[in-house]
Amino acid sequence: MRPSIALCAAVLTVAAISAGAQTAPTMNDRLAGDIAPVHDPVIAREGDTYYIFATGGAVERGGFIPVRSSKDLLTWTASGAAVPALPRWATAAIPGARDMWAPDIAFVNGRWRLYYSVSTFGSNRSAIGLLTSPTLDPKAPRYGWRDEGLVVMSTRDSDFNAIDPNFIVDRDGRQWLALGSFWTGLKLFALDPNTGKPADPMAKPVSIARRPVPRGAPAPVEAPFIVDRGGYYWLIASYDYCCKGAASTYYTVVGRSRAITGPYLGKDGSAMMAGGGTILLRADLSEKQRFRGPGHAGVLRDRGGRDYIVYHAYDKDNKGIPTLRIAPLTWGADGWPVADY
Repeated sequence: MRPSIALCAAVLTVAAISAGAQTAPTMNDRLAGDIAPVHDPVIAREGDTYYIFATGGAVERGGFIPVRSSKDLLTWTASGAAVPALPRWATAAIPGARDMWAPDIAFVNGRWRLYYSVSTFGSNRSAIGLLTSPTLDPKAPRYGWRDEGLVVMSTRDSDFNAIDPNFIVDRDGRQWLALGSFWTGLKLFALDPNTGKPADPMAKPVSIARRPVPRGAPAPVEAPFIVDRGGYYWLIASYDYCCKGAASTYYTVVGRSRAITGPYLGKDGSAMMAGGGTILLRADLSEKQRFRGPGHAGVLRDRGGRDYIVYHAYDKDNKGIPTLRIAPLTWGADGWPVADY
């Protein structure tokens, strides 16, 4: 018995739709403008403009913590830099520091808080500082970043590394700063809401993630970012190694907890305090294997309940240069996040 012409047409239509869906450009495919080099990006929206802050400084940017702006999340324009030079306290506290790394941005009590790191590669003699401004718009009369000084510092005697800050307010209105890279993992500091600095400078931070490894080996976990959604706190972190170009093995995991202090568990119940979690961005991205080592991810909670994940990955087709990536972040029927990258 031969299938009807109508049935054949329906099958061909479904196949065509499926093929179209497979080849439709993703948001990442459509990113354009000043998107490389971009390392450790974080994103915010003020009014009708999106802003990205990232690691680095260069003469052509006019200072440190380069800024990019966009009206549509797709086409990005260079918008200068946050500050012209490292603060004096930072160069005194961290000898040899030449850069400002891994910023985080949040709007608190009428001012934007820009947390950032100062360190030297591979060392935990590090510090996190704070800048504040009433606006992100460099053309606004009130614009200008004020140095608020040191927030947290680690030394060679510390069991953590004070870089990669992330600010969050919990459901009870308490403010926290997550941070960390390697050593004994990711930490959480309770903050004074008025200053944005530790409420008790002598208090021991809470450990929220680590990767136990053989004695003497590195413990590659860093770049915490916490999202509050659906009755859970979601901890996003980067595992393995960045900064090796197309050979980078960075990938991104997520775990959730009912309490902001943990324990954070993956979908399979694996504990992030034991190196567990659920993969969110794979090291071998499906984007034609071109963009490698996706990591240092953050989330933008946008209008209309839309979420986006922003991160960097290394472009194998462009000398391994770290490149801006942005993807819609959806939440499945099981409540877990899925990145459409």
